[in-house]
Amino acid sequence: MSHGINQDVAAVTAKRTFRHLRWWVLVLFLLGVTINYITRNSLGILAPELKTSLGITTEQYSWIVGAFQLAYTLFQPICGWLIDVIGLKLGFLICAVIWAVVCMLHAGAGSWLHLAILRFFMGGAEAAATPANAKTIGEWFPKKERPVAAGWAGVGFSIGAMLAPPIVYFAHVSFGWQGAFMFTGGQPAPPALLWWLFYHNPEQHPRLSKSELAFIKQDNEPPAVKLPFLTALKTVAKNKRFYGIAIPAFMAEPAWAVLSFWVPLYLANERGMDLKQIAMFAWLPFLAADLGSVASGYLTKLYVRVFGCTRTNSVVASSVTGAFLMLSLALVATTQDPYVAIALISVGGFGHQIISCMLSALVVDSFDRGQMATVNGMRGSAAWIASFLFSLLIGVTADQIGFNPLFIAMGFFDLIGAVFLIAFIAERRTARA
Repeated sequence: MSHGINQDVAAVTAKRTFRHLRWWVLVLFLLGVTINYITRNSLGILAPELKTSLGITTEQYSWIVGAFQLAYTLFQPICGWLIDVIGLKLGFLICAVIWAVVCMLHAGAGSWLHLAILRFFMGGAEAAATPANAKTIGEWFPKKERPVAAGWAGVGFSIGAMLAPPIVYFAHVSFGWQGAFMFTGGQPAPPALLWWLFYHNPEQHPRLSKSELAFIKQDNEPPAVKLPFLTALKTVAKNKRFYGIAIPAFMAEPAWAVLSFWVPLYLANERGMDLKQIAMFAWLPFLAADLGSVASGYLTKLYVRVFGCTRTNSVVASSVTGAFLMLSLALVATTQDPYVAIALISVGGFGHQIISCMLSALVVDSFDRGQMATVNGMRGSAAWIASFLFSLLIGVTADQIGFNPLFIAMGFFDLIGAVFLIAFIAERRTARA
C-alpha cells in the first residue's frame, strides 16, 4: 500500500514539472524587459511633441536624455550587486515597480528640468535590466547553451523598442502626451505580478524536473560567492578579460542610444517626417535588432562547425561580424532617400544586437555566478558612459552640423572595439587543434 501511495505522489509531482522550463523562464524575463524598453523609448517617440509643447531646445533635450543615461551608468553595477546579493526575483521586481511609477509621473512634467529629474530616477531603476539579463542566463542555462540563450534574451531589449513607436503613437492620439506616459507606465504591472508569482531559482523551482536541473548544472560551477560591493568591483577590475568586454561595449553603445533616443528626432528634423510617419518607420531598426539578437547565438554555432572555432572564439567572431555590419551607419550620410537611410540604420540595428548579445554571453562565460550580475552591470556602465557623452555631443552639435558626421563616426566605433575584443578575449587555438 505504501509503495502504491509513493508511486501516486511521484506521478503527481511529475505532472507538475514542465519540459524545457529554462526557456519558459527566459520568456518570462523577456516579457519584463520588453515592457522596460517600451517605457524607456516613450520619451524618444514623443520628443518632437515635447519640444513643441514644453518649449524644449535640442540641447535641453540632450540633457533630459543624458540624465537617464547618467543614472543608468551609475546604477548598473549597484543594481547588479543588489541582484547578486538579494536574488534575482526580489531585486528585479523592486526595480520594475520603481520604473513604472516614475514613468507615470512623467505626465506631470512642466519643464525640461522636471523631465530630466524624472528620467534620472527612471534610469536608475531600469538599470537592473542588463545585470538581470546575465543573471538569468547564468543561473538557468549550461555553458554550451548560453550564446543562443543570450541571443534570444536580446530580443526582449529590441522588441520592446520595436513595439514602442506604434504603442506610444496610439496612446498619444488617444490620450495626449501625458496620457501616453500614463499608459506606458501602467504596463509593467502585469509582468511584475507574473514574475513574483512564477520565478524561482532553479534549485527551488517547484516546476523544474530533476533531469533538467541536472542538465542546467552539468558544468559543475562552484557555488556563488556573495562579496561586499567594493570588494566585488575591485575583483572584477583586476581581471583583464573584463576590459576586453567593457571597451567594445563602450564603443558600441552610442549607436544604440541614437536608435533609442535620437532617431525619431532625426527623422523629424532632417527627413521631414511627422509623428505618424515616425511611428510607421521608427520600429524597423528594432525589428532588425530582434533578428540580429536571434541570429547571434546561431552564428556562433556556424563558426564552430565551419571554421572549428572554440566556443569563446566563435562568440568573438560573431561580435566582429556585427562590427563590420555597423559600417552601414556611415553610409547613412551618403543618401538623400529617407527610406534608404532607414534601411541602413536597420542594418546597424542588426549588427549592434549581435555585438551586444555576444558581449553578454562573454560575461556569463568568463565570470562565476556570484559575479555575473555585477560584471554585466559594470559592462553596462562602461557602455552607458559612452552613451551619455555621445548624447551630450549630439545636443550641442546636431543643430549646427547635422547628424551625418555623427553617423559616420558610429559606423567605425565598433571596429575599434573589435580590436580590443580580439586582443583581450580571443583564444590562440581552435576547437580542432
